[in-house]
Amino acid sequence: MSRQTDTKIQYVCQTCGHVSPKWLGRCPDCGAWNQMLEENKPRAGKCRARTMLGNAESAQRLAEVQSGQTPRIPSGLVELDRVLGSGIVPGSLILVGGDPGIGKSTLLMQAAFELAKSGRRVLYISGEESSVQIKMRADRLGTPPGDMYIYCETRMESILTTAQKLSPEIIIVDSIQTLTQEEIGSVPGSVSQVRECGGTLMTLAKNNGPAVFIVGHVTKEGVLAGPRILEHMVDTVLYFEGDNQHEYRILRTVKNRFGPTNEVGVFEMSSGGLNQIGDPSRLFLNERRAQTPGSAIAVSMEGSRPLLIEIQALTATSYFGMPQRRVSGLDYNRSGLMLAVLEKRAGFNLGAQDVFLSVAGGLAVTEPAVDLAIVAAVASSLKDRPLPSDLVIFGEVGLGSEIRAVSQPERRVQEAAQLGFKRCLLPERNREKVKPNSSIECLGMNLLTDALAMIFT
Repeated sequence: MSRQTDTKIQYVCQTCGHVSPKWLGRCPDCGAWNQMLEENKPRAGKCRARTMLGNAESAQRLAEVQSGQTPRIPSGLVELDRVLGSGIVPGSLILVGGDPGIGKSTLLMQAAFELAKSGRRVLYISGEESSVQIKMRADRLGTPPGDMYIYCETRMESILTTAQKLSPEIIIVDSIQTLTQEEIGSVPGSVSQVRECGGTLMTLAKNNGPAVFIVGHVTKEGVLAGPRILEHMVDTVLYFEGDNQHEYRILRTVKNRFGPTNEVGVFEMSSGGLNQIGDPSRLFLNERRAQTPGSAIAVSMEGSRPLLIEIQALTATSYFGMPQRRVSGLDYNRSGLMLAVLEKRAGFNLGAQDVFLSVAGGLAVTEPAVDLAIVAAVASSLKDRPLPSDLVIFGEVGLGSEIRAVSQPERRVQEAAQLGFKRCLLPERNREKVKPNSSIECLGMNLLTDALAMIFT
């Protein structure tokens, strides 16, 4: 009589996590081809490592729970604290994603340095590098502090034992795709391994109190690898963005249970690590050339931070049947709508023109408040007439050519005034709500045609 094994075979889609008892060429949920891989699933009753962590709490009445402001831990990096909502919440689980080589490990290593220098015990777990390689990278960033520990391991059971022995306040895991649990019979980085290891780290954070940072890989489509349930598990999701051709890096909050979302922190990559940028608007405008046709300065809100950015447009006669439309740093579909409005409502002939749009500095902006600046930049290039150098623009443009109000106009105007701009073109409804400022003149407009007439007269 054969003995029943502790596992059974199942097939899991590595894109969406769909489970099937048999192999399928195409996933019935997400439609991906050749993504169903064989995995061993523990049978019911088999002990899981994460169920043994900490002490179970008894149910209690919500009214009896003692509430209070949880003290946050300053990371030592102002830009990181900004995106986290003014600091690290103890017991939180934070996922950091980004393209390979963008600087995720460097960012977390610098944060670990600062936390350890302030007296916090930090455990840095690496499944991708040896201790010698980590030390080489640490030496480039400075002298490693004494209360920072490194542990090169991929087995989840050993990591839990080490974490309970050291009792660190901060744990950094680089990366979640390298961790494995022995009871899960699948390769590292598979859906089952990522889900189970993420759940175990969540239990460790909630029961034992350390804040846990997890580094996650990004797929070629630009999304975090692994099951979407991992993003639902964690308290905060951060994306580290940037262009390898530029030295600027943007740390963006996508999800945050303890603070605002869409906050950004700005860094500059150098040979000695990441430098924080406290005034990114001035940085993005440093190389701006005044009196250049096709250049417009817009004010975009990234979370609670206003950023002045330069939107560049170039129009050229098309010698092919289909004119080109190329966009970098802006939403392609939104930009196409603005070109259609400019042609239909304002009478600009773009049917025989190639149009190229870009945000200077490698920043990506999707906010509708830059609509008016896009239209102004394209019109400036087509007319070959530069916009006034002291003019800043923001506002959403509707399909009927109306200029719609946007959020936080006063903060946008204040940022423009601080950088020396003398005039601001904005929606009329926003102008009515902005307090008069002697250093900058606010010009409110309701229609796109009126705004363009004011600019080019």
